[in-house]
Amino acid sequence: MKDEMLVYVGTYTEAIRFGTGKILEGKGEGVYRFRLNAATGGLTLDGVTRGVVNPSYLAFGPGGRFLYAVNELKTYQDQPTGTVSAFAVDSATGALEFLNKRLTHGTDPCHAVVDDTGRYLFVANFMSGSVCVLPIRDDGSLGEASDFVQHLGSSIDPVRQKGAHAHSVTLDRANRFAFVPDLGLDKLMVYRLDRTRGMLEPHSVPWIKGKPGAGPRHVAFHPNGRFGFLINELDSTITALSYDGRKGVFKELQVVPTLPSDFHGQSTCAEIQVAPGGAFLYGSNRGHDSIAVFRINPRTGRLALVGHESTQGKTPRNFGIDPTGQFLLVANQDTDTVVTFRIDPRTGRLRPTGAVAQVPTPVCVQFLVRRATGRVSRTAARRR
Repeated sequence: MKDEMLVYVGTYTEAIRFGTGKILEGKGEGVYRFRLNAATGGLTLDGVTRGVVNPSYLAFGPGGRFLYAVNELKTYQDQPTGTVSAFAVDSATGALEFLNKRLTHGTDPCHAVVDDTGRYLFVANFMSGSVCVLPIRDDGSLGEASDFVQHLGSSIDPVRQKGAHAHSVTLDRANRFAFVPDLGLDKLMVYRLDRTRGMLEPHSVPWIKGKPGAGPRHVAFHPNGRFGFLINELDSTITALSYDGRKGVFKELQVVPTLPSDFHGQSTCAEIQVAPGGAFLYGSNRGHDSIAVFRINPRTGRLALVGHESTQGKTPRNFGIDPTGQFLLVANQDTDTVVTFRIDPRTGRLRPTGAVAQVPTPVCVQFLVRRATGRVSRTAARRR
């Protein structure tokens, strides 16, 4: 038996109202599990974990033994909060077993990440603009929140930035600092992580102020830990940053557009990821419906545009790069497809493989390797 790559896709299962005012009718049934063909990039449906409401973002714990899915909701049991669900991953099949569910104490949780010790889960609540920390028990289930941080403020966009909108949480390689891009504030918030108490403490430099109206969304670290890349949703740009891991401080290096210069339609950014080898950076455009490809200068961290590739669908909300760096899988939220592209290791360019999986309102793509021994291990599921 050879090692096998499993792909988990989170979906919208119920209607969701976005910050733009758009209402999307979720058509998914829960978390979908596929087997990835290592030769062709094709996806074979292996199972669906049903009964999970709006599992729009997925995060694995260390070793791939547990999976956490945010439940993107505005209310739960008449309270203004979303929830997050914990699952055990079957070591033989990759199937999910529900463990428990906890409140996130904020509305529309949209992103989650587990620290490298596997002790804490961090959740960003988008609509209410807050961050929640939940302890992880030895059996993978979640305890009550150990910390909660509410962001306050606004920025210049009268529709999208009337209040705080925390969009993601990214930890540095040493698990000392947590970075939270807030779309509503045009700030990258910075926290020191107290791993003993599971608390987020304000850093001496509590935020990095971005360009007004940029709308920071997600951060991706370079594998060498010296550079970070911040994708800005509203003005469709990427900010390249140098990183001082000792001080927990970013410094702006460069700002580049994600859209072609001749595009004049409506488009917003979503996902950003660095290829496993650290040579290339990818970002998604929703509206232009493309993946922007950049080459990373390994000495300076600056970006050079390689090109754009159509996602062959509408609204590429999220994408994932498999841990071998061969394939990039795009979740086209509004056309119900996950499309596989092969990555050229020399140029970074994307080439469609012809493999297209039908998934209703897909949102998030994550990978897990099932070893020949029957065990599973986490791979590039984390955005770092």
